Amino acid sequence: MAEAAPTTDAGIGTILAAGDRDYLVRNSGEQVKISSIEASPVGLYFSAHWCPPCRRFTPKLIETYKELNSQGKSFEVVFVSGDQGEEAFNEYFADMPWLAVPFSDSEGREGLDSRFKVSGIPHLVILDAKTGEVYTEDGVEYVSEYGVEAYPFTPDKINELKEQEKAAKENQTIQSVLGTSTRDYLISNKGDKIPISELEGKYVGLCFVVNGYGPVDEFTAVLAKIYEKLKEQGEKFEVVAVSLDRDESSFNESFAKMPWLAIPPGDKMCEKLVRYFELRSLPTLVLIGPDGKTLHNNVADIIEEHGFDAWEGFPFSAEKLETLAEKAKAKAASQTLESLLISGDLDFVIGKDGSKVPVSELVGKTVLLYFSAKWCGPCRAFLPTLVKEYNKIKEKNSDFEIVFISSDRDQSSFDEFFSEMPWLALPLEDERKAFLKKNFKIRGIPSLVAIGPTGQTVSRDAKAQLMIHGADAFPFTEERLDELQKKLDEMAKGWPEKLKHELHEEHELVLLRRGTYRCDGCEEMGSTWSYRCDECDFDLHPKCALGEEKKGEKEEGKATEEAPAGYVCEGGVCRKA
Repeated sequence: MAEAAPTTDAGIGTILAAGDRDYLVRNSGEQVKISSIEASPVGLYFSAHWCPPCRRFTPKLIETYKELNSQGKSFEVVFVSGDQGEEAFNEYFADMPWLAVPFSDSEGREGLDSRFKVSGIPHLVILDAKTGEVYTEDGVEYVSEYGVEAYPFTPDKINELKEQEKAAKENQTIQSVLGTSTRDYLISNKGDKIPISELEGKYVGLCFVVNGYGPVDEFTAVLAKIYEKLKEQGEKFEVVAVSLDRDESSFNESFAKMPWLAIPPGDKMCEKLVRYFELRSLPTLVLIGPDGKTLHNNVADIIEEHGFDAWEGFPFSAEKLETLAEKAKAKAASQTLESLLISGDLDFVIGKDGSKVPVSELVGKTVLLYFSAKWCGPCRAFLPTLVKEYNKIKEKNSDFEIVFISSDRDQSSFDEFFSEMPWLALPLEDERKAFLKKNFKIRGIPSLVAIGPTGQTVSRDAKAQLMIHGADAFPFTEERLDELQKKLDEMAKGWPEKLKHELHEEHELVLLRRGTYRCDGCEEMGSTWSYRCDECDFDLHPKCALGEEKKGEKEEGKATEEAPAGYVCEGGVCRKA
């Protein structure tokens, strides 16, 4: 958490006035004299309509502002816009119940940006209106985490809240975690109120949910099966949904599919639990023991790794987890290509003309499972390289194939992207795709998993190996990679220890042994050896540094499609956010 800015020697009037302007405006157009502001503290809200994080935070600030005012607590906010045009400013400001620096006063807005060294938005500076003392520049964090409880937003108040939370964790009970002073019950999806006291003495899983978010939907579907199985086994286990949805209809839609209990929609306890358990990712399943104490902050990873079989590891003690690991190891040892690609009557992949190719024709070959999609820019950029190296490998090795596993959302996108590939694929709507993504823990695309001739997984990151070694990486085994590394080490004996290069004329480049890196010349992956400048964090492949091949034009994926919700494309990969 950043430290508060130094105390200023000016009150709010001096800070907000600029030139001849001694007033602020409301969204109705009314001018309000700065000198008439009696509220303290005052928040300076640096924000803009074009900024998605701002639009996500603004409703929370509005809610906090209105609640404080309804409680009769003195608090004012002044919007300092970073919008590019007055139309966007007006549209954004229309929903705000507070004041703003007039959009026309660009000099005044820029002066406040400079005064408070605003480097990113949303940014909320909270200060004493009378003295100008800055309480905090972490107002966004304070409001997001604590809401009205953070008032008056001073460091002392936040420290007090943190001490209260520390004490609460030390004396935690299932009632203190799930209940409030006005609510001692949970709800079922039938509308029944279930006393929290009925959960005492049980293991309780707190499942953080968001309606419509794929990874959460997939996780809760598996958790529901585990839940029912544990109930059958007579285990004292309950699950409570902690909804992060902003509206009740979204909550109701997702909760209708869940066989367990939930905190009522809109209850402030949901936000409190996000902070209390330091939620970092979704899905998350916190496990509370029969004594009301937290056993695990997140067992979702265990369930995602083992699927339905995870029920055998309940309640996820070290001994149980070891048993699960041994079972998973045995399962991996018995893996075959048939066990991966055959499911019931689905015993084929498809060719370019839609023809069905029996999986049996792939048995005994090295097969790359290519997880990709047309909407993914890094996937489109990587495809030409993969096609080139595929053709090189096929020229020398007939016992090699690739199977495309698409994350596209419609048939036309699948067909268009697949038309550029010379290999095989699973049909777009094939049920085997979900199993393969889960089995290999695919979190980002493009991704290549290499299956050896025996059906065993030989590499979960064949993409990196292909980018580094090209077709020479075949058959992607550890033995082959060791062989390539020894070859590189031998070649390195003849390379100069230092050199100058036109791409980095500032400093001399030094030959260093490296892990994986990205070449600043050809912008492809490299490994083992690099000509590097530590001072500038600059790397060149030896082949680029020594001029063994000219830098080619980088294949950029055209941004013709946006990534679906829940994905972020960066650094050559599209990952689940």
